[in-house]
Amino acid sequence: MSLPAKMQEIIEDFGAVEGQDKLLLLLELSDELPPLPPHLAEHPELLEPVPECQTPLFLSVDASDAEHVRLFFQAPPESPTTRGFASILHQGLDGESRQTVLGIPEDFYNAFGLAAVVSPLRLRGMSAMLGRIKRQVRQAS
Repeated sequence: MSLPAKMQEIIEDFGAVEGQDKLLLLLELSDELPPLPPHLAEHPELLEPVPECQTPLFLSVDASDAEHVRLFFQAPPESPTTRGFASILHQGLDGESRQTVLGIPEDFYNAFGLAAVVSPLRLRGMSAMLGRIKRQVRQAS
């Protein structure tokens, strides 16, 4: 699986810990999700909902620059798992090219080894986030 260096580093971080420590790392990443920029925070109607997530998650993709896709997420602080997934996608893909984003495998989340500590439903939510990101990138192409 060919992933951008930033995403590969996150996978390596998860590979370095076991069991519940993977969940703790995911929760730490949730604190690193940046807030929305003012142009989106003031206009939430510009965000796309991801109803497959168990908690309210909204995203926006700016793929107007083919070489630097920008990702924006909004998830409530009381949903740290969902925020952690969004943070993984943000840290791993924000600023990458359209081609790189579109090349991420749909099941990339398996590489994090979270299946033992996070429900399959939550993992599907992460896959749904990626699917919506890819759709928005394709629409911008």
